[in-house]
Amino acid sequence: MSDARQAVAIIGCGLMGCDIAAIFLRSGWQVRAVEADTSKWDKARERVGLSVSQLDASADASGFSIVPALGDVRWDGVELLIEAVPEKMEIKRGLFEKLDRLAPPNVPLATNTSGLRITEIAAGLPTRHRMGGLHFFLPAHLVPAVEVVAGEFTDAATMDRMFSIMESVGCVPIRVAKDVPGFLANRLQHALMREAYAILDEGLATPEDVDAAVRYGFGFRYIAAGPILQKDLAGLDTNYAAGVSIYPHLNNGSKPGRSIEALVEAGKFGTKTGSGFWNWTPDQIEEQRANYERTLLAAAKLLPDGAKPPRR
Repeated sequence: MSDARQAVAIIGCGLMGCDIAAIFLRSGWQVRAVEADTSKWDKARERVGLSVSQLDASADASGFSIVPALGDVRWDGVELLIEAVPEKMEIKRGLFEKLDRLAPPNVPLATNTSGLRITEIAAGLPTRHRMGGLHFFLPAHLVPAVEVVAGEFTDAATMDRMFSIMESVGCVPIRVAKDVPGFLANRLQHALMREAYAILDEGLATPEDVDAAVRYGFGFRYIAAGPILQKDLAGLDTNYAAGVSIYPHLNNGSKPGRSIEALVEAGKFGTKTGSGFWNWTPDQIEEQRANYERTLLAAAKLLPDGAKPPRR
């Protein structure tokens, strides 16, 4: 367990911020959170407690504290700051301008953006060399991966420090060397989604069949081996030959397919509105989310240290 004097500062107590907090609390860190809306504090503490208990029933969440403003943060012992505020450039940019002045110079400053360029968030700031990205995946405490992303100004020491910290709290950090849209994982994910929507548009399969093909077909293998390692194991010659045959027929559109576009235009956003590709009742939503989290918890137990990919 990490030294209890270690602390992380987290800005924002939405779902993402609370679940990130749970990761550090499980490893014995103090979490000093900032949430301006005090009406959210009780709900934040409840979520943090639940998320910590999912990771370890014996873990202690008492190291979690909340203050209403950046100026109230205690910086002694803080080794990392992570912001998890809304995905708007002006909000993140304004926050980092304040942090540039308030946070001690030895503290790496990480943004949890999934789509904005870190380079633009940090542009022109005196200590932009210590600003980088930590991109978590919902639910952050149950998905082991976290992308450690370099902006154009991020120095190697900052990348190494963020990587080391995330590894020390049980995550699987992934280095992303360039600040490009989608970083690494979302580029892969959206390539899959583009083809999935095209399949629906073409009438090749139903949403249920698409999901089944991924969950119980090739996706089932990915917890054991990622796509590159899996093809090394299976035979690169076979994969290359299949690619030559299949690639010319894949979708290469520059926007999402009509299947999702029509739903969004109709205000059908999925569970948040009660309808999307499926219609949802509150009980169905609760059941599906509970099953989703149970499955992720079970999958995490299949990832011992020995399952990490080989290093070249």
